Amino acid sequence: MNDILPWQAALWKQLAGRRQHAHAYLLHGPQGTGKRILAERLMALLLCQQPVDAQACGQCKACQLLAAGTHPDHYVLEPEEVDKPIKIDQVRDLVSFVVQTAQMGGRKVVLLEPAEAMNLNAANALLKSLEEPSGDTVLLLISHQPSRLLPTIKSRCVQQACPLPDHKQSLAWLRQSLPELDADTLEALLALAAGSPLAAQRLHAQGVLDQRALVVEGVKKLIKRQQSPSQLAEAWNAVPLSMLFDWFCDWTHRMLRFQLTADTRGLGPVDMAKVIEYLAGKVSQPRLLVLQDWLLEQRHKVLGKANLNRALLLEALLVQWAELPSHG
Repeated sequence: MNDILPWQAALWKQLAGRRQHAHAYLLHGPQGTGKRILAERLMALLLCQQPVDAQACGQCKACQLLAAGTHPDHYVLEPEEVDKPIKIDQVRDLVSFVVQTAQMGGRKVVLLEPAEAMNLNAANALLKSLEEPSGDTVLLLISHQPSRLLPTIKSRCVQQACPLPDHKQSLAWLRQSLPELDADTLEALLALAAGSPLAAQRLHAQGVLDQRALVVEGVKKLIKRQQSPSQLAEAWNAVPLSMLFDWFCDWTHRMLRFQLTADTRGLGPVDMAKVIEYLAGKVSQPRLLVLQDWLLEQRHKVLGKANLNRALLLEALLVQWAELPSHG
């Protein structure tokens, strides 16, 4: 089991020291800050038959079964596929688990991540179990974007904001996790992960720096009319759609900010700074605001797991970007 992260120590002491636990917790905060690690340790503690100093003992039968993934009283609910919604049938299976009697005579514990991946029907199917779980059942919901959850889901949970590491803590943890990388690369990864160290580690494993370089090069060629929107949409096929919209939303925001402040310190990472400054001087603010609204609307659809035509969506985005210099 992973150790508690340094920035989680105070919260862990608070949670682990409770004599009586809520029937449902909503652990929320930015992705990549260790909420899953915290939830898994709490699950282990709640299921342990002989906890020691507010920690799972790791030796009892319950701990051994949990480590092997065969504990009958624990349940993990996640999307069946990456970036897909949690479906109502999955939640119905979870509800069937909740109403059963604990097979080992203790608690039942459910871990659900990410809670915002539940579609509307799935979320509504969970409400009764959240309000009146059967027996001694604790539900641990993890959310990276709690604003996307139904108010009825949030109101039935004890909402717990999870602490964020500061830049020094993030960099130290990332340096220990990726000792082969130099300081500049670690800083670049942290910047792309919005300061979340576990997200930075995951992005590195996905090859994010190479993907970023590919996209930045493509944007520059697009503006110079050296590549077409359709060519780029195809070339970026391996880059996650959510990541692309995060970057384009960020770049548009930085253009608007530069138009208002003329502060070059807000241009962001050096790879796109000159492009952002150039475009900010070419496009009118009303046109940028229209583009920003469109980007945010499409990003919401992407994050909401809407059934989108990726190629057409990217082409629509890139056509608008290609036309920015002509909208002064």
